[in-house]
Amino acid sequence: MERQNLPEEALRITESPRPCSYIPSETASLEYRLFHSLEPSEVEFLLERGWRRFGSHLFRPACENCSQCVPIRVDVENFQPTKSQRKAKRRNEHITVSLHEPGLTQQHLDLYNRWHVDMTDRRGWKLQQSSPQDYAEGFLSGDFPSLHELRYFDGKSLVGVGLIDLLPHSISSAYFYHDPDWRSLSPGTFSMICEIEFAQRLGLKHLYLGYWIDECPSMEYKNRFYPSETLVGYPADEKRPIWKPYAG
Repeated sequence: MERQNLPEEALRITESPRPCSYIPSETASLEYRLFHSLEPSEVEFLLERGWRRFGSHLFRPACENCSQCVPIRVDVENFQPTKSQRKAKRRNEHITVSLHEPGLTQQHLDLYNRWHVDMTDRRGWKLQQSSPQDYAEGFLSGDFPSLHELRYFDGKSLVGVGLIDLLPHSISSAYFYHDPDWRSLSPGTFSMICEIEFAQRLGLKHLYLGYWIDECPSMEYKNRFYPSETLVGYPADEKRPIWKPYAG
Protein backbone atom coordinates (compact mmCIF):
# COMPACT_ATOMS: atom_id res chain seq x y z
CA MET A 1 0.00 0.00 0.00
CA GLU A 2 1.25 3.50 -0.88
CA ARG A 3 2.44 5.94 1.78
CA GLN A 4 -0.49 7.40 3.71
CA ASN A 5 -0.72 10.95 5.00
CA LEU A 6 -1.83 9.90 8.46
CA PRO A 7 -3.69 12.34 10.70
CA GLU A 8 -1.82 13.89 13.58
CA GLU A 9 -1.31 11.59 16.53
CA ALA A 10 -2.80 12.64 19.83
CA LEU A 11 -0.06 10.73 21.63
CA ARG A 12 2.91 8.47 20.95
CA ILE A 13 4.73 6.79 23.81
CA THR A 14 6.74 3.67 24.63
CA GLU A 15 6.06 2.02 27.96
CA SER A 16 8.76 1.07 30.42
CA PRO A 17 9.92 -2.57 30.33
CA ARG A 18 7.78 -4.99 32.35
CA PRO A 19 7.58 -8.78 32.78
CA CYS A 20 6.35 -10.45 29.59
CA SER A 21 2.97 -12.16 29.94
CA TYR A 22 3.81 -14.63 27.14
CA ILE A 23 7.46 -15.56 27.79
CA PRO A 24 8.21 -15.45 31.54
CA SER A 25 11.96 -15.22 31.02
CA GLU A 26 11.66 -12.03 28.95
CA THR A 27 10.72 -8.42 29.54
CA ALA A 28 8.25 -6.64 27.29
CA SER A 29 7.59 -3.10 26.14
CA LEU A 30 4.94 -1.74 23.79
CA GLU A 31 4.94 1.40 21.70
CA TYR A 32 1.55 3.15 21.53
CA ARG A 33 0.06 5.60 19.06
CA LEU A 34 -3.23 7.30 19.87
CA PHE A 35 -5.49 8.47 17.04
CA HIS A 36 -8.97 9.90 17.48
CA SER A 37 -9.91 8.85 13.94
CA LEU A 38 -8.51 6.75 11.11
CA GLU A 39 -9.92 5.79 7.73
CA PRO A 40 -9.91 2.07 6.79
CA SER A 41 -7.01 2.58 4.35
CA GLU A 42 -4.98 4.24 7.12
CA VAL A 43 -5.62 1.38 9.53
CA GLU A 44 -4.54 -1.09 6.86
CA PHE A 45 -1.37 0.92 6.15
CA LEU A 46 -0.39 0.61 9.81
CA LEU A 47 -1.32 -3.08 10.04
CA GLU A 48 1.02 -3.77 7.14
CA ARG A 49 3.82 -2.37 9.30
CA GLY A 50 3.07 -4.51 12.33
CA TRP A 51 0.70 -2.28 14.30
CA ARG A 52 -2.46 -3.57 16.00
CA ARG A 53 -5.54 -1.47 16.70
CA PHE A 54 -7.40 -1.78 19.98
CA GLY A 55 -9.96 0.91 20.69
CA SER A 56 -8.50 4.31 19.81
CA HIS A 57 -4.87 3.29 20.15
CA LEU A 58 -2.49 1.25 18.05
CA PHE A 59 0.44 -0.66 19.47
CA ARG A 60 3.33 -2.88 18.50
CA PRO A 61 6.21 -4.49 20.41
CA ALA A 62 9.27 -2.38 21.19
CA CYS A 63 11.19 -4.88 23.30
CA GLU A 64 14.92 -4.22 23.69
CA ASN A 65 16.21 -7.79 23.84
CA CYS A 66 13.49 -9.91 22.25
CA SER A 67 11.90 -10.08 18.81
CA GLN A 68 9.74 -13.18 19.15
CA CYS A 69 6.39 -11.40 18.59
CA VAL A 70 5.94 -11.78 14.85
CA PRO A 71 3.01 -10.22 12.94
CA ILE A 72 1.20 -12.94 10.98
CA ARG A 73 -1.54 -12.88 8.34
CA VAL A 74 -3.41 -15.56 6.40
CA ASP A 75 -3.25 -15.68 2.60
CA VAL A 76 -7.03 -15.74 2.21
CA GLU A 77 -7.05 -16.28 -1.55
CA ASN A 78 -5.14 -19.57 -1.26
CA PHE A 79 -6.37 -20.79 2.13
CA GLN A 80 -6.84 -24.55 2.41
CA PRO A 81 -8.62 -25.79 5.57
CA THR A 82 -7.17 -28.77 7.38
CA LYS A 83 -9.19 -31.85 8.26
CA SER A 84 -9.71 -30.63 11.84
CA GLN A 85 -10.78 -27.18 10.62
CA ARG A 86 -13.35 -28.71 8.27
CA LYS A 87 -14.60 -30.79 11.20
CA ALA A 88 -14.97 -27.67 13.37
CA LYS A 89 -17.04 -26.05 10.65
CA ARG A 90 -19.34 -29.08 10.34
CA ARG A 91 -19.84 -29.23 14.12
CA ASN A 92 -21.12 -25.66 14.07
CA GLU A 93 -23.54 -25.86 11.18
CA HIS A 94 -26.33 -24.87 13.58
CA ILE A 95 -24.64 -21.52 14.31
CA THR A 96 -25.73 -18.51 12.26
CA VAL A 97 -23.30 -15.65 11.66
CA SER A 98 -24.15 -12.08 10.67
CA LEU A 99 -22.22 -8.85 10.15
CA HIS A 100 -23.18 -5.73 12.10
CA GLU A 101 -22.03 -2.29 13.09
CA PRO A 102 -20.36 -2.56 16.51
CA GLY A 103 -22.87 -2.56 19.33
CA LEU A 104 -23.24 -2.69 23.08
CA THR A 105 -26.29 -4.41 24.49
CA GLN A 106 -26.91 -6.22 27.74
CA GLN A 107 -26.41 -9.44 25.78
CA HIS A 108 -22.94 -8.29 24.75
CA LEU A 109 -21.98 -7.35 28.27
CA ASP A 110 -23.34 -10.50 29.92
CA LEU A 111 -21.62 -12.71 27.36
CA TYR A 112 -18.31 -10.87 27.67
CA ASN A 113 -18.33 -11.08 31.47
CA ARG A 114 -19.22 -14.79 31.45
CA TRP A 115 -16.36 -15.43 29.05
CA HIS A 116 -13.95 -13.43 31.21
CA VAL A 117 -14.90 -15.41 34.33
CA ASP A 118 -14.25 -18.63 32.42
CA MET A 119 -10.82 -17.38 31.30
CA THR A 120 -10.06 -16.43 34.89
CA ASP A 121 -10.88 -19.97 36.03
CA ARG A 122 -8.99 -21.71 33.23
CA ARG A 123 -6.01 -19.43 32.56
CA GLY A 124 -5.64 -17.39 35.70
CA TRP A 125 -6.70 -14.07 34.24
CA LYS A 126 -7.32 -11.30 36.73
CA LEU A 127 -11.02 -11.35 37.59
CA GLN A 128 -12.70 -8.28 36.18
CA GLN A 129 -16.37 -7.56 35.57
CA SER A 130 -16.79 -4.91 32.89
CA SER A 131 -19.36 -2.14 33.04
CA PRO A 132 -20.93 -0.66 29.88
CA GLN A 133 -18.43 2.19 30.15
CA ASP A 134 -15.50 -0.24 30.44
CA TYR A 135 -16.65 -2.14 27.36
CA ALA A 136 -17.22 1.01 25.31
CA GLU A 137 -13.85 2.50 26.25
CA GLY A 138 -12.04 -0.75 25.56
CA PHE A 139 -13.59 -1.73 22.25
CA LEU A 140 -15.65 1.10 20.79
CA SER A 141 -13.75 4.33 21.49
CA GLY A 142 -12.62 6.63 18.68
CA ASP A 143 -13.92 7.18 15.16
CA PHE A 144 -12.96 4.11 13.15
CA PRO A 145 -15.33 3.30 10.26
CA SER A 146 -13.49 0.02 9.73
CA LEU A 147 -14.79 -1.45 13.00
CA HIS A 148 -17.51 -4.10 12.60
CA GLU A 149 -18.57 -7.20 14.46
CA LEU A 150 -19.61 -10.70 13.52
CA ARG A 151 -22.34 -12.03 15.78
CA TYR A 152 -22.75 -15.76 16.33
CA PHE A 153 -26.19 -17.08 17.24
CA ASP A 154 -27.39 -20.46 18.43
CA GLY A 155 -31.06 -20.04 17.65
CA LYS A 156 -31.91 -16.67 19.18
CA SER A 157 -29.10 -16.76 21.74
CA LEU A 158 -25.98 -14.69 21.17
CA VAL A 159 -23.09 -17.08 21.80
CA GLY A 160 -20.14 -15.22 20.27
CA VAL A 161 -18.93 -11.82 19.12
CA GLY A 162 -15.98 -11.25 16.82
CA LEU A 163 -14.70 -7.68 16.55
CA ILE A 164 -12.98 -7.04 13.22
CA ASP A 165 -11.60 -4.21 11.12
CA LEU A 166 -13.02 -4.38 7.60
CA LEU A 167 -10.37 -2.84 5.34
CA PRO A 168 -9.90 -2.20 1.59
CA HIS A 169 -7.84 -5.35 0.96
CA SER A 170 -8.05 -7.30 4.20
CA ILE A 171 -9.73 -8.02 7.51
CA SER A 172 -8.07 -7.67 10.89
CA SER A 173 -9.26 -10.13 13.52
CA ALA A 174 -9.21 -7.92 16.61
CA TYR A 175 -11.03 -9.78 19.41
CA PHE A 176 -13.34 -12.75 19.88
CA TYR A 177 -15.29 -13.81 22.96
CA HIS A 178 -17.90 -16.52 23.36
CA ASP A 179 -20.23 -18.43 25.63
CA PRO A 180 -18.14 -20.83 27.76
CA ASP A 181 -20.76 -23.54 27.17
CA TRP A 182 -19.86 -23.43 23.46
CA ARG A 183 -16.17 -24.16 24.05
CA SER A 184 -16.34 -27.90 23.35
CA LEU A 185 -17.24 -27.21 19.71
CA SER A 186 -14.05 -25.24 18.94
CA PRO A 187 -15.60 -21.78 18.56
CA GLY A 188 -12.21 -20.09 18.12
CA THR A 189 -11.35 -22.22 15.11
CA PHE A 190 -14.86 -21.84 13.73
CA SER A 191 -14.77 -18.04 14.08
CA MET A 192 -11.51 -17.81 12.17
CA ILE A 193 -12.87 -19.97 9.37
CA CYS A 194 -15.90 -17.67 9.22
CA GLU A 195 -13.66 -14.60 9.00
CA ILE A 196 -11.57 -16.19 6.25
CA GLU A 197 -14.64 -17.20 4.25
CA PHE A 198 -16.15 -13.74 4.72
CA ALA A 199 -12.93 -12.19 3.39
CA GLN A 200 -13.01 -14.59 0.43
CA ARG A 201 -16.58 -13.58 -0.45
CA LEU A 202 -15.50 -9.95 -0.48
CA GLY A 203 -12.48 -10.68 -2.66
CA LEU A 204 -9.99 -9.60 0.01
CA LYS A 205 -6.40 -10.80 0.22
CA HIS A 206 -5.49 -11.25 3.87
CA LEU A 207 -6.73 -11.89 7.38
CA TYR A 208 -4.49 -10.30 10.02
CA LEU A 209 -4.18 -12.37 13.20
CA GLY A 210 -1.98 -10.08 15.28
CA TYR A 211 1.23 -11.50 16.75
CA TRP A 212 2.49 -15.05 16.81
CA ILE A 213 5.12 -16.37 19.24
CA ASP A 214 6.70 -19.72 18.48
CA GLU A 215 7.29 -20.52 22.18
CA CYS A 216 3.78 -19.59 23.33
CA PRO A 217 1.30 -22.53 23.38
CA SER A 218 -1.74 -20.23 23.47
CA MET A 219 -0.73 -18.83 20.08
CA GLU A 220 -0.13 -22.14 18.31
CA TYR A 221 -3.50 -21.92 16.56
CA LYS A 222 -2.32 -18.93 14.51
CA ASN A 223 0.11 -20.94 12.41
CA ARG A 224 -2.48 -23.63 11.65
CA PHE A 225 -4.22 -21.48 9.06
CA TYR A 226 -2.15 -21.55 5.93
CA PRO A 227 -0.69 -20.47 3.70
CA SER A 228 0.29 -17.54 5.87
CA GLU A 229 2.89 -14.79 5.88
CA THR A 230 5.03 -13.13 8.56
CA LEU A 231 6.41 -9.60 8.65
CA VAL A 232 10.14 -8.96 8.58
CA GLY A 233 10.93 -6.60 11.46
CA TYR A 234 8.86 -3.53 12.29
CA PRO A 235 9.32 -1.03 9.46
CA ALA A 236 8.81 2.70 9.93
CA ASP A 237 5.91 4.44 8.19
CA GLU A 238 8.12 5.58 5.32
CA LYS A 239 9.56 2.09 4.73
CA ARG A 240 8.07 -0.61 2.53
CA PRO A 241 6.97 -3.65 4.57
CA ILE A 242 8.27 -7.07 3.57
CA TRP A 243 6.03 -10.08 4.24
CA LYS A 244 7.47 -13.52 3.61
CA PRO A 245 5.73 -16.91 3.39
CA TYR A 246 5.64 -18.72 6.71
CA ALA A 247 7.76 -21.85 6.37
CA GLY A 248 6.32 -23.75 9.34
